[in-house]
Amino acid sequence: MSRVGKKPIPLPKGVKVAIGDHLQVQGPKGTLAVPIPNGVRIEQRDGTLEVVRDHDRYAALHGLTRALASNAVTGVSQGFTRELDIVGIGYRAEAKGRFISFSLGYSHPIEFMLPDGIDVRIDKQTHLVLSGHDRQLLGQVAANIRELRPPDPYKNKGVRYTGEALRKKVGKTGAGGK
Repeated sequence: MSRVGKKPIPLPKGVKVAIGDHLQVQGPKGTLAVPIPNGVRIEQRDGTLEVVRDHDRYAALHGLTRALASNAVTGVSQGFTRELDIVGIGYRAEAKGRFISFSLGYSHPIEFMLPDGIDVRIDKQTHLVLSGHDRQLLGQVAANIRELRPPDPYKNKGVRYTGEALRKKVGKTGAGGK
């Protein structure tokens, strides 16, 4: 039995669910839809959601569906955040409405458009706090921003997740040639 799949999902106050071919979750932060694959059912009992599978061959989908449903319930009630740090001399970010303008050491500034449902707060021009109700979209936006200038292994400059452990490489030593 899936340890993740058999855990019930508590429904907080203000969250409404509709079960059909998709699980429709509606809360104060927004609305999300979770697909329900064949062989897996979602049942609502006493203020909780329970994910049940029809056969053992659906074990992987059982845990996946429960995790996606739990993330949807958490997202519409509390939301998710992801934090990024910009490290490097002259590297900074500035918010202009739905756009973020990055100066990352290139010859031009980079304009990044935020999708709907994702908000940004920039502290001291080098710390970004992304927030939204869709965990998958939030993670993808954070990965796209990090990809603009990934951390350099020699100087550790670039865009990184807050708390990300980086391994700094040792550069060449100048022994000189003959």
